[in-house]
Amino acid sequence: MKFQLISIAVLIVFYGCYFLKMMRQKKKGIQTDQMGKGKIGFVRTIELLMKVASISVPIIELISIYLNKPSFPVWLRNTGIVVSLLGDVIFVISVLTMRDSWRAGVSETDKTELVTSGIYKFSRNPAFLGFDLVYIGILLMFFNWILFILSIFAIVMFHLQIINVEESFLAAAFGEEYLEYKKKVNRYWGRK
Repeated sequence: MKFQLISIAVLIVFYGCYFLKMMRQKKKGIQTDQMGKGKIGFVRTIELLMKVASISVPIIELISIYLNKPSFPVWLRNTGIVVSLLGDVIFVISVLTMRDSWRAGVSETDKTELVTSGIYKFSRNPAFLGFDLVYIGILLMFFNWILFILSIFAIVMFHLQIINVEESFLAAAFGEEYLEYKKKVNRYWGRK
């Protein structure tokens, strides 16, 4: 029961932050969900697959939590608690730090600022890192093969989004400022 309650709390914080931010931006006239919109070819495919992954994983997570069939020893499941809570903290801090520059997917039309302060001094992609840690943490608590496959699929799609869509977009939008930032800060964690 402990694992179920904690994992539900993790998901409430994580997706609560996500949807609350989306609603606040909508009130300001900002379209947060940009996944697949106005894109073609490979970029559109990546963003749409990322969207499918980010919808599928929480559904399977909830089913796995409900079924509560532990596959791993308690110490590994406890590690999952720590990892998922860390994911929540990193995600919430990253969304708050981005302020109104935060989007789900890349927007070719919105003018945003390049955020390099706060948690972005240590990670160029802390929101994606938060997603990954929450997915891994829940997976450790409620491992099953369907959840494993979908979680890995989501993590891979997020990574492809970063390297094939976001990094090129940011280089084009912010030029030398982004390239200098990229030289100083790692993709997921750490300064160079």
